[in-house]
Formats: sequence, structure tokens, C-alpha cells
Amino acid sequence: MPKSILGHEFILTKEDLKKKKQKTDQRGNAIPNAKNWQYSMKRIWQLMDDTHFKLFIVIMCVIISSLLGLLGPYMIGKIIDHKIIPKKFDGLTQDLWILLIIFILLSVTSYIAAIIMVTIAQDTVYKLRMQLFSHMQKLPIPFFDKRQHGELMSRMTNDIDTISQVLNSSFIQFTSSVITIVGTIIVMLMLSPLLTLLTMIIIPLMFIAMQWITRRTGPLYKRRQKAIGEMNGYIEEIISGQVVVKVFSQEQEVISGFSEKNSNVRDNSFWSVTYSGFIPKVMNLFNNISFAIVAGIGGILALKGYGITVGTIVIFAEYARQFTRPLNDLANQFNTVLSALSGAERVFEIIDTEEEKDVDNANRNLEIKGDIKLENVVFKYNEEQTKPTINNVSFEVKTGESLALVGATGAGKTTIIQLLARFYEIQGGIIKIDDIDIKDIPKSTLRNQMAYVLQDPFIFDGTIRENIKYKNQDISDEVMIQAAKDANAYDFIMRLEHGFDTEITFESTHLSQGEKQLINISRALVLNPKILLLDEATSNIDTVTEMKLQEAIEKLMQGRTSIIIAHRLNTVKKADKIVVLNQGEVIEAGNQGDLIASRGVYYDMLNSDDDLELLE
Repeated sequence: MPKSILGHEFILTKEDLKKKKQKTDQRGNAIPNAKNWQYSMKRIWQLMDDTHFKLFIVIMCVIISSLLGLLGPYMIGKIIDHKIIPKKFDGLTQDLWILLIIFILLSVTSYIAAIIMVTIAQDTVYKLRMQLFSHMQKLPIPFFDKRQHGELMSRMTNDIDTISQVLNSSFIQFTSSVITIVGTIIVMLMLSPLLTLLTMIIIPLMFIAMQWITRRTGPLYKRRQKAIGEMNGYIEEIISGQVVVKVFSQEQEVISGFSEKNSNVRDNSFWSVTYSGFIPKVMNLFNNISFAIVAGIGGILALKGYGITVGTIVIFAEYARQFTRPLNDLANQFNTVLSALSGAERVFEIIDTEEEKDVDNANRNLEIKGDIKLENVVFKYNEEQTKPTINNVSFEVKTGESLALVGATGAGKTTIIQLLARFYEIQGGIIKIDDIDIKDIPKSTLRNQMAYVLQDPFIFDGTIRENIKYKNQDISDEVMIQAAKDANAYDFIMRLEHGFDTEITFESTHLSQGEKQLINISRALVLNPKILLLDEATSNIDTVTEMKLQEAIEKLMQGRTSIIIAHRLNTVKKADKIVVLNQGEVIEAGNQGDLIASRGVYYDMLNSDDDLELLE
């Protein structure tokens, strides 16, 4: 069998199977590898802690249906021996009615077990989705920076759906199979130990074959789940960036990129399904061998008068099939179980990721005034960086003052704002709010008194009213309307057919980027923040709207500490302080007059262009 398709290696060697890194959860406990299924199964069982009574009912129904399934063939064999062969038909009708009742009860109990198990499965995956989604809201921003959003969505949807499928069907199948196997062996031993022994000959061969196959299918299914996640991430990225793709005529390139990831999914799926596809084929082979052994040797023993009757042979033939059929069913379910366990590991990997660190102390109820001070702040996004993104940056902003950050793209302007919001933690120096180390202020306390307007406006699905009141839907309409007026958003909102009740989405085409940004600014202003952070908030607004907005911003900045990132001169020139950054360092600082008088870098920028970007 070839070891690769389209140049990709997919057959796992023994070394591949052993190369599993040990992981630990946020409490330092060892997380077993995918090969050790107990960890994932234990976590899923914990989610089912309030469904144990329902599970008890399911198990009881499965036990009843399994025993009834064993009783049916037994009665048929006895009817053949005691009614049909001796041609004694007295009571045959009654026996047939009993058989009918047995099969009806078997169907009813199986149906009840299936319905209850669906309820349990849906409740469990509901809690798992909630646990995963809730935990993701507590993870730090760097976690999302390092992962494709589509890949995270795949864990939330595809992986959990696979777990749901297993709970819906495999639990009942497994329980029923175990009971059937145990019950079949007991009855077979009672009827004929010799035939039972002959039937059991194939069992070691079954387990050897299963072990060989499953040692390869487990890692392959994990690879497939990972490949699917990467493909979903790529799809989400390309769909979100369709405008950029078309502007740069990259359609064929992204198709080629998708083809590679799609091929990876196909190839991993091919090998995982190919290997697992051997399972039912092998099981059917052993099933037929077992049937042939029982029918052939049993017939010979019956003819030679060794106490084996025709009815016993019929019972054994059916039981031999019943004995191997549960193993066959388990084999068929094994594909889904392996995929679900791989998906569960991916889900629990996120759930076990350490939450965003925070403090819990008396500062939780702190009322911020707005004094901001940075002292020799050093920050890197990762340890591999040879030079810090922010290097020994120091400046101070008093309550009610405004500070403008200017500099080239990549100078560190946005990073400073993100550090103030504690999206990232500094590696050196100190940031103080009201002379308190920012690390000693709970993030929720800090962010509740801070408004952050991003460069790219973000709109949530819902009405304009819901978007402006995003943090608190109980905010009065009067406050909402005033915030919209202060942001110069009120007029265009009222021109819409439904005003503040107009439905909008992130992809809404009836709103311009500038109008979406005005809604974002209204959302920030309605909170009456103590600290206002504007990251190129006016970059997507036309000149006329910007002029109107400047007056509103100047009024809104009164009494608030404001930090503004801007490239346009009219946004910066009225700031109380201006800090010029270059490659993460402060090269100039002062007010507009001081910087012009010093005839330094800022002065050169003013004379070169109104665009306040340093020359690259």
C-alpha cells in the first residue's frame, strides 16, 4: 500500500505513534494524550452529572431489550425441537404470540432508550458548547492572535457535533453490545460448552486485527480533525477578505491555497476511512467463519448423536451471529468514536487553556480619575523578537488632558493603547493609573471606565439601538440620542426608514464605513468614560463629517483623559500633548507649539505633508 498521496505522508510509523507531548491544564494536572481516551471520556462524563437518573432508565431499557433479543432466538430453537420436528403443534399459536410480544417489547424499549439518550446527548453538548464559549470569553487577546478564527469555529461546531453523534448512538450501541455478548456467552455455555468453545476460537483473531487497525486510525482521525479546522480557518479568512482578494486579482492564488488544504482534508480522510473501513470487512469475515463453524461442526455432531439437536444448532447459529454482530456494530461505531475523541481533545485543549490573569482586591470598586503615567515601559509580542515593540517608553497624561500619538505604521501607537487596556502585559517598566500600578487594577474595573474606539468599525447583528447600547441595554433613550448627536450620527440615523430600530450587520452595505464608525463612537460615548482611547477613529470618515466630529470630540474630551492616534494634522494639533514615536521609542514629546519651536521631526512632518507619518 502506498505511503503517500500527492506527496503527503499519511502512514504512521511506531515512532509517530510514540511522539506525543505531555500537556498540562491550568492547574498543572497532566492531560493524557489522544491515545489515552480516559481523559476525554472522564470530562464528558462530568458534564453528564445531572443526567444519571435518565442514564439509569436508558441502561434499564437497553438491558431489557438486549435480554429480549436473546430470548427470541432461544424460543425459536425450542419451538423447532419441541413443536416442529416432533410435529406437536399444541400450544404453537401461544408460543408465536409470545414471540410477537417479545419483539414488540424489544422495539418499544429500544425506542424509549433512543429518545431519552437523544435528550441526554443534546443537554450534554449544550453544556459543552456553553463551557467552551464562556471560557473563550475569558481568554487573553494573544490566544486569538495565534489562531485562525475559522479553526476555533470548527472546534465549536464540527468537533462538538461529532461528540453529539457519538452520545446519540454509540452509548446505547456499546451498552447493548456488551450485554448481548455477555448474555450470549452464558446461554451458549448452558446449551453446549463444546460449540461455545469452537465459536470462541475466532475471538483472539478479532482482537489482534482490531488492535492493528485502531493503533493507526486514532492518530489519523486526529490529523483529519486538524486538517478540517485549518481548512475552515482558511475559508473564513478568504470570505472575510473577498474585497482584498478581488482588488489584487488573487482569485486563482486563493483557489490554489484552498486546493492544497482541501487535498489535505481529502488525503487524511482517505487514510482514516480506509483503515477504519477494514474493521467491518474483517468483522464480517469472522462472522461468516463463526457461522460456518457452528453450522458445519454442529451438524456433524447432531448426525452422530452427541446430544446436539437441530434446535440447538439454530440457536447457536443465531447466537454466533448475535455474538459477532455486536462486535461488528462496535467496529462500525469505532470510526465515529475515534473522531469524537479527537474532537473532544481539541475542545478540552481550549477549555484547559489558562484564563486571562487578573487581580481580585479592594481596587475592584475603584473610581478612576484618569491620570496616566508610563515609566520605561518595555513590551514584546513574543520572546522571539530581537527588538521590543515598545522600548523604554515614558510619558504622562493628567486627568482631563489629551495626548496624541503620532508616528509611522509599526511605530507602536496602537500597541500602547492596547497596553493601557491591558489586552497585553508589559515585560518591563510600569504603567500607572491614578498612581496605582495598572496590574493592581482589575481589568473589568479598568475597562468599565474606559472607552476604546478601533480603527476598523465593528457592528454586531441587531438594531442600531442595540449596537449603541451594547454594554447596557438599560441605558435610557435620552442618553443614547445625546451620544448619537455628540458623535454627529443622529442625523443620518434618523434618515433611515426605521431610525434607531434599523437592523444592521457587520456586512451591511446600506451604511458607509464612516457611518459605521459614527455608531461605534456613539457606543463609546454613551458610557461617559473617564478615559477615551481613539485609535484612528476618524480615518474612515469623510472630511466634512470629520470637521463636524472634531467639534464634538473637543467637547467630549473636556474633563476626560484622552489618548488619540491620528495621522491628520487637524486631529492632533489641539491635543494638550503630542508624543512622536519611531520603532517603539519616544523621539519627541511636547505640545504643538513646543514641537514646532524645536524644529525637530514633528516640524519636518508638518512642512512635508499634513499626513503625520514618519518617512519609512
